Amino acid sequence: MSDQLTIETIIDGCIANNRKAQELLYRQNYAFAMVIAQRYSRDEADAADILSHAFVKVFRSIKTFDPSKGSFKTWLKRIVINEGLDHIKSRKKFGDEIELEMETVAAPNINNAAIEQLDAKELMTMIQQLPPATHAVFVLYAVDGYNHREIAEKLSISEGTSKWHLSEARKFLQQKILHENFK
Repeated sequence: MSDQLTIETIIDGCIANNRKAQELLYRQNYAFAMVIAQRYSRDEADAADILSHAFVKVFRSIKTFDPSKGSFKTWLKRIVINEGLDHIKSRKKFGDEIELEMETVAAPNINNAAIEQLDAKELMTMIQQLPPATHAVFVLYAVDGYNHREIAEKLSISEGTSKWHLSEARKFLQQKILHENFK
């Protein structure tokens, strides 16, 4: 199989259980999916686990992919995010989080100049240090663009709890950023 094949042809090959098509689909989408997996992991080993589980799900359910509902990358992204959330939820502390009902949560003031001095890897390392539920909410909200209602549904928490976790993530990251700038 050539790299010049269309995504539709590759998907058809995957549906037919063609190993070359599966390998090609994996190779063409590895970097894209790995970036997403890393958002939901503590380290590269966790990201690799998330990614391998996600691709198993992709190959098992590829026949359900419907191009009329969106692109393959959008479908793949959703699978990787869901696998990442499952990974975070599997960490012991996630289930131990306290359910909070809050109407409003004030966002902490973060110095943008301090953030601009960080590189993406440093920031990702800080995000990966967040507690599991806070990590999940922050990445869903700040990186993947979900709103609090959607996050609440995905994580089976209230919208208020989602807002609280986002506020806690911001406070944690603000403290880490300030600490890094005053070393």
